[in-house]
Amino acid sequence: MNPEHSAVPRRRLVQQLVAEDLLHDSDVLRAARTVPREVFLGRAVYLPSDPPGVTVWTPTRRADVPAEEWLRLTYRNTTWVTQIDGVLAEEAAAPITGGTPTSSSTLPGLILWMIEQARVSAGDRVLIIGAGTGLSTAYVCEIAGEGRTTAIEADPAVAERARGALAEAGYAPTLITGDGLRGHADRAPYDVVLAFCSMRHVPYGLLRQIKEGGTLLVTLAGWGFGHGLVLLTADGEGGAAGRFLPGYTSFMTARSHDRPPHGPVELLPGEQRRSRIDPALLDDWNGRYVAQLAAPSAERLGAGHEQILLDVATGSQARTQMAEGGDGWNVIQRGPLRLWDAVEDSVALWQAHGSPHLSEFGMTITPSAQRVWLRSPDGPGWTLPV
Repeated sequence: MNPEHSAVPRRRLVQQLVAEDLLHDSDVLRAARTVPREVFLGRAVYLPSDPPGVTVWTPTRRADVPAEEWLRLTYRNTTWVTQIDGVLAEEAAAPITGGTPTSSSTLPGLILWMIEQARVSAGDRVLIIGAGTGLSTAYVCEIAGEGRTTAIEADPAVAERARGALAEAGYAPTLITGDGLRGHADRAPYDVVLAFCSMRHVPYGLLRQIKEGGTLLVTLAGWGFGHGLVLLTADGEGGAAGRFLPGYTSFMTARSHDRPPHGPVELLPGEQRRSRIDPALLDDWNGRYVAQLAAPSAERLGAGHEQILLDVATGSQARTQMAEGGDGWNVIQRGPLRLWDAVEDSVALWQAHGSPHLSEFGMTITPSAQRVWLRSPDGPGWTLPV
């Protein structure tokens, strides 16, 4: 497909993003008008459908869709999944029932907004963690220059696909196959590091590859499925500080920080008492993150008033249920970690400060600890597992 054919829908998408007050920087706007997203979607994507209880992912091939319809899909400001459980859409023989997305083309508005928030500019040395389809790398090449752009992708098949797309679009950055959380010291120090995956904490080896005054934009997440996007400024000595940004941003977890595998979960008896908080607060974007800060090693499995927390390493469990008669909620806990006790204390502290959005939180990294704090560095805080 000739990129000239997509110039009109690209301009329309940019107009939409400007109208939504997402983009302002002239270099970012130029990149948005220039990079042909259709090249990076490749030959196929997965389209989801949601029958009761399960998602069915149907591979949809560009060759089977009218050209104008494919362009319409391409330039919607949405995320298109390109890989499920390690299977690229163009290689899928049939729809996949269930399954977990393992790579995608993130909605361009978010990528571009993040690039603007990280203050990428011409001549910056930029590291991209999680190259995915290569779209974010192409945008950065347009702004910083391809010779100053390094990208890392963990999945070999995804990385190879991205290399082909970047070459087809006319870009030749450095693209490494490997664990992005290790960075790429050979091309350090970096002015900007952009992570298009989430991580539980910031690896110190990565932080030391950022120059003094350089920036790291990363989504901090965890096994409780809470996500917060934080913009950090490095001090050049392995430390950093910054604040969480507005909005609601989530990314797939970096594979080296993903949940430990486990078999079927057996809910076992334990000590029961009345819960001090409404368990459904863990379905709130901010409440979920605050709960995760308190129980960072726990995987969250439930929802609503029936929350389930499981710590694989210790076997600790916590589960909530409606109390008899519908008057409040009970919690049942077992194991050496009282997971729900910690969650209650954390959520109650957050509520006592007015239940603010994560944009009122910040983070300080020192050589000895990584601390998330509320409102000010000397305010209440939580230490991340490192």
